[in-house]
Amino acid sequence: MRALQVQRLDGPDGLQLVEIPEPEADDMVLIDVVAAGVSFPDLLLSRGQYQAKPALPFVPGVEVAGVVRSAPAGAGVKPGERVMGFSFGLGGFAEVAAIQPEMVFRIPERWSFEAAAGVVMNYHTAHFSLHRRGRVKAGEVVVIHGAAGGVGTAAIQVARGAGARVFAVVSDERKAGVARKAGAHEVLLSTGDWVAQVREKTGGMGANVVLDPVGGDIFDKSLKCLAPEGRLLVVGFAGGRIPEVQVNRLLLRNIDVVGVAWGAFLLHEPTLTPTIAKDLEAMAEQGILDPVVGSVFPLEQGAQALRELEARRATGKVVLRVRPG
Repeated sequence: MRALQVQRLDGPDGLQLVEIPEPEADDMVLIDVVAAGVSFPDLLLSRGQYQAKPALPFVPGVEVAGVVRSAPAGAGVKPGERVMGFSFGLGGFAEVAAIQPEMVFRIPERWSFEAAAGVVMNYHTAHFSLHRRGRVKAGEVVVIHGAAGGVGTAAIQVARGAGARVFAVVSDERKAGVARKAGAHEVLLSTGDWVAQVREKTGGMGANVVLDPVGGDIFDKSLKCLAPEGRLLVVGFAGGRIPEVQVNRLLLRNIDVVGVAWGAFLLHEPTLTPTIAKDLEAMAEQGILDPVVGSVFPLEQGAQALRELEARRATGKVVLRVRPG
């Protein structure tokens, strides 16, 4: 099968299109991959900067959408079905992927393979962040940073599904349009005084929940826009700098800084997955969820897809088209 391998830890330049053996089925669901999602961890993996450091060479990619070739007894899917999945063992940038049965889900009829390719990680992360870790409630104000990206657009829709009022923070007008399309009630530019705008638009109270996949200065400013008992959700550090916090701020203002690591949490509590999946499925049926697809590249242009993420040009979910579907 064709696959993209990281052969050198040189970032996107280290990717090479190769022919390798197909994965063994064992007790996994074998999927003929039509589309694969491209995520920020893939970029970090290509540079050896992610917490997981697989031995070279390896096939990156954790998100796929395609058609079931085979499934073990007891799996919730069967051959021929359109599915989306998440792979803890990487291997998504390839024509065939082997994925644990509990991480494979049917694709809603109205979604394309490209739309489904970025759903499992982004929407499960958004749901875990806002509900399990953020304890979001209907009527609360939720601020979402990086709101035009894959996780950001997913979080906008999951927050709306919870009945929250959603403020999206983005870096330019092009991304503002994406956040509005995703469903944000308010869109603010990170280049302006968005902290003051959040306070003004909430009658001086501030945000109940802030979801931050950026870190750096965005984190520092987010602490200042929280309402009493507000929660700042630490999802990642796409901005590069890992911030620090003076804990007296938390004490004096009765606010929480909450860590969010969806994948790591599943290792301790795998039963959470079907609960989240059921809730997301219900929101999809109601039309609340509508995955935002950004650039779509053919498999052989995987390096260009990673460069788009690296240059912060990406909006919605960046996807690799692996085969016709």
